[in-house]
Amino acid sequence: MATLFISDLHLDAARPQITTLFENYLASDEVRHADALYILGDLVEAWIGDDDDAELPQRIAHAIRAVSDAGVPVYFMVGNRDFLLGEAFAQRAGMTLLDDGTVHEIQGRPTLLMHGDVLCTDDIAYQAVRQQVRTPQWQAHILSMPLEARRAIAAQARADSRKHTGSAMESIMDVNAVAVADSMRKAGVTRLVHGHTHRPAVHAFELDGTAAERIVLGDWYEHGSVLRVTPDDLDLRGLAIA
Repeated sequence: MATLFISDLHLDAARPQITTLFENYLASDEVRHADALYILGDLVEAWIGDDDDAELPQRIAHAIRAVSDAGVPVYFMVGNRDFLLGEAFAQRAGMTLLDDGTVHEIQGRPTLLMHGDVLCTDDIAYQAVRQQVRTPQWQAHILSMPLEARRAIAAQARADSRKHTGSAMESIMDVNAVAVADSMRKAGVTRLVHGHTHRPAVHAFELDGTAAERIVLGDWYEHGSVLRVTPDDLDLRGLAIA
């Protein structure tokens, strides 16, 4: 059996084909017979709170709960688009929430799991915004607003994000090599799995004289992306829309 990783699905009502791909993949034999499924953030394009009464969160909860009910542990780590997702939704979906920077033993190897945005330290403007919106005070203020107000704020945040992404140099939106090394060194691991940058690849490098690797998960904008890890191998591949 294998351990599976996905991230950066950015599920949105405007892209129903990706939601269908996600639901079909979660219903597949590969997932239903996996050792575990990890979702490393940005499951949706925008999360406005666990009390969202739209159809999409209900579909997501149903699809993930079916995996959990089949006996496959599902772990979830928030990203920069769904950091307001909390314990209420996690319980409804049958997921276990993980802190960013958790180390789990994956197929016999200690592995650092991150969404990946904290590694993009060269993007100073983004890091400043991230620090603000992750405070309990800011989140409590937002969650106290009516749903429609939160939807408007989420729409504006998406527009601002697209503007920032379009104007920022591509290099500053990738991970910083020193931040990667520091995080892995602190965690005491030689393998890191993360998403966020939408640049799927397996990077082999040397960390303090020891062979190490950083595996970047792909996004789900045009197709799916899955990392499959077994005791003997790993496979990072795309999923085509049927």
